[in-house]
Amino acid sequence: MWHNYINATSIDEVVKILGEKKEGARVVAGGTDLILELERGVRKGIDTLVDITRIPHLDQISIDEDDVIHLGPLVTHNDCVASKLIRKKAHPLARAAWEVGAPQIRNRGTVAGNLITASPANDTISPLMALGASVTLISIHGDRTVPLKDFYTGVRKTVMQSDEMLVDISFPAMKKSQRGTFIKLGLRRAQAISLVNATVVLDLKADTVQSASITLGAVTPTIVHAREAEKFLAKKKLNRKNIALAAELAIQAAHPIDDVRGSASYRREMVRVVVSRGLTAVLDEKEHARMPKNPVLLWGEEMGPTKLLTSEFPGTPIQTTINGRSYTFKDGYNKTLLRLIREEGMLTGTKEGCAEGECGACTVFLDGKAVMACLVPAPRAHGAEITTVEGLADGDKLHPIQEAFVANSAVQCGYCTPGFLMSGAKLLEEKPNPTRSEIEQAITGNLCRCTGYYKIVKAIEDASQ
Repeated sequence: MWHNYINATSIDEVVKILGEKKEGARVVAGGTDLILELERGVRKGIDTLVDITRIPHLDQISIDEDDVIHLGPLVTHNDCVASKLIRKKAHPLARAAWEVGAPQIRNRGTVAGNLITASPANDTISPLMALGASVTLISIHGDRTVPLKDFYTGVRKTVMQSDEMLVDISFPAMKKSQRGTFIKLGLRRAQAISLVNATVVLDLKADTVQSASITLGAVTPTIVHAREAEKFLAKKKLNRKNIALAAELAIQAAHPIDDVRGSASYRREMVRVVVSRGLTAVLDEKEHARMPKNPVLLWGEEMGPTKLLTSEFPGTPIQTTINGRSYTFKDGYNKTLLRLIREEGMLTGTKEGCAEGECGACTVFLDGKAVMACLVPAPRAHGAEITTVEGLADGDKLHPIQEAFVANSAVQCGYCTPGFLMSGAKLLEEKPNPTRSEIEQAITGNLCRCTGYYKIVKAIEDASQ
């Protein structure tokens, strides 16, 4: 899929490579979109991947003296979900990040990557647009800051040049007078692309709207503001009558398409529904409802440190640790981690189901976090600590989650079982006594086509005891 893979150690190194190779190189952080784009031929002519995950301090979330929040280019969706700062002062973003994929995807996928992919259905664009975000781009020629509203030129198109790297996402923290939320409509409760999404951010004085920001996703080529609805709400009481009128006006901003997931007419009607739900949640002070206070992240108790390594593939063997054993791979650098583990490592317990990050059969632990191995480039294993399903048992003694699956007959064809075991084991490490809701959160990224999940859930419950 790629001919050269470079583990970069500084931003200067990245922009130098991009300046030299331009359209032939791409930055990879999470890679959850890029890997699929390369496999499907969506991104053509890419010869080199530049991995920035070794560069220190790019995963920080901070707030400056001007009350502006900054996200580094390695901030993942789960970083936003876990951040007290984001949950308190940018709740719509935290909520949107929580709606992205499943825990394994949120552990790798970055907010910056979500913005750069530029799909109008990507969940974090809508809240960041509503919050007035900007992105900072840097190249060998200098840097520039672009308001997010000017960043997009069409479906999967931005003003970003091939020699630029996104180094910062910034937006004003919500004031005490501001409240808002993010509402998503998908075809299922998890692992779903938005049919329609909406973000509402209101500046309120008592029960009167001082200003409104309402953005819509998946209904036009780019994320848009519902301008007529915003203008209507300004200086009006936030009540159910005005909410209904504003939701109707929001439809004017929507110009959706017909596709296999929904008709244009259905999407237009759902714009009215999701905007109404968002505004009503603010009115009823329930914008935080159904957002877990302590969400499942599948991080576990300890996360291995990211090692600062200078390496380029081919030319450097991949040296890694899998299940506590050292491995050196001279081949496989242009594969995914899943294929490296199975084909070079001969550890076939990790299964390939969809190879698109949808089924969770390939779940492994990478430096302490559960991830989908099919969406991780193999060279990321260099210097990393990896655990596969073969590493759960302690010699001949099974892990409690394995024993519980056997005792509860939580296995039928067995193909999905390794992924469920890995998610369950990491959940118990993170939350030794999980609630049923937390168990369900933990396995949203794991699909089974044989069972109704009841025995799987029961097995994880029993294993926790």
